[in-house]
Amino acid sequence: MFEKILIANRGEIALRVQRACRELGIKTVAVHSEADKEAKYVKLADESVCIGPAASNLSYLNIPAVISAAEVTDAQAIHPGYGFLSENADFAERVEQSGFVFIGPRAETIRLMGDKVSAKDAMRKAGVPCVPGSDGALPDDSAEIIKTAKKVGYPVIIKAAGGGGGRGMRVVHTEAALINAVMMTKAEAQAAFGNPMVYMEKFLENPRHIEIQVLADQHGSAVFLGDRDCSMQRRHQKIIEEAPSPLLNPKLRDKIGERCAEACRKMKYRGVGTFEFLYENGEFYFIEMNTRLQVEHTVTEMITGLDLVQQQIFVAAGEKLKFRQKDIVLRGHAIECRINAEDPYNFVPSPGKISTFHMPGGPGVRIDTHAYAGYTVPSNYDSMIGKLITYGATRDQAIARMRIALSEMLVDGIKTNIPLHADLMADVAFHLGGTSIHYLEQKLDINHK
Repeated sequence: MFEKILIANRGEIALRVQRACRELGIKTVAVHSEADKEAKYVKLADESVCIGPAASNLSYLNIPAVISAAEVTDAQAIHPGYGFLSENADFAERVEQSGFVFIGPRAETIRLMGDKVSAKDAMRKAGVPCVPGSDGALPDDSAEIIKTAKKVGYPVIIKAAGGGGGRGMRVVHTEAALINAVMMTKAEAQAAFGNPMVYMEKFLENPRHIEIQVLADQHGSAVFLGDRDCSMQRRHQKIIEEAPSPLLNPKLRDKIGERCAEACRKMKYRGVGTFEFLYENGEFYFIEMNTRLQVEHTVTEMITGLDLVQQQIFVAAGEKLKFRQKDIVLRGHAIECRINAEDPYNFVPSPGKISTFHMPGGPGVRIDTHAYAGYTVPSNYDSMIGKLITYGATRDQAIARMRIALSEMLVDGIKTNIPLHADLMADVAFHLGGTSIHYLEQKLDINHK
């Protein structure tokens, strides 16, 4: 087992990884930008290293600076968290080449899954169902693009091959708008991801967003840890996640879950990962695989009793999984609300100093946050300041506990999206079993009008 791990991230995930390490008796190194020097996880780490100014590209995305910090502190492994460098294959490669262990998949796996075109091709070969669409990247020939769209059927969605985080996507409803949309998405993809390749998929009208959590060791074993429903989202960004999905029956869950686990075995996957699907009319359609820990890993932890961060560490250290698929038992229901420093309805970021910070408690309530009274939310990074998770024996109990927890939660000095979450916990459609991925935007549009 490792004696010291460097955490190449910030915010609540840096604190989350730190806690997992401390429980295992592993020392931690926190790297931070100048903007995060007063952060809680920096103070709690065994060692800390400032790796640059506030700008991400000069600090958290600065690969040489992160590796240098590992060298000067004699860390043995690097945990990337999520976001930043977590799915950067070049980073994973550089970490291993520098003599450290990357707590995540191999670089070639990250590269394969990071390109959405090659990922879909790999999934088809592994027997995982995919959304109907173009066979690979779209060509430059306009006539061929139009022909492909007719074959797929309108509406279609144009996506950047190297995209992620809800960026690099454009829905097209008519042939007249198609070529311009492709050109615009290509330009955006080049600017945002350094890769102009785009592909086309059928745009599903009312799908749910269902994902399967997987875990694989370096010895050929892989299991799936149930599913999550992340359909409550805005601009492809998740707002609320829950596990298990209220939509799936155990037979359907096991069928798609085993396909995902088998795909992991075929590509010799290691670590945790998430297969993301759109689900409509009884059919699953693969959209992407995230080769890292997810923000919403917490709800899977609540219903399985497993610490996914510690499982990542065990696998990276070369240990075999200590359980088989039949040992994975899902109990109860869990819901996560992402608490963001932003206006609850127009979503404008609200950085600044938190004057009052009171977190809820009680049975089945979990808080993952790095914030505190007096903490200044910087304007340089993602607006998420924490996650509120509730667990119950049933979905209704988890919702009731979330409703109470939100009513107890108090954050002053900045705006947060707590009022939006409170509204959604009272939403009839959500109570009845969840909604499609388009529901929240439609609801907000109606309320705005």
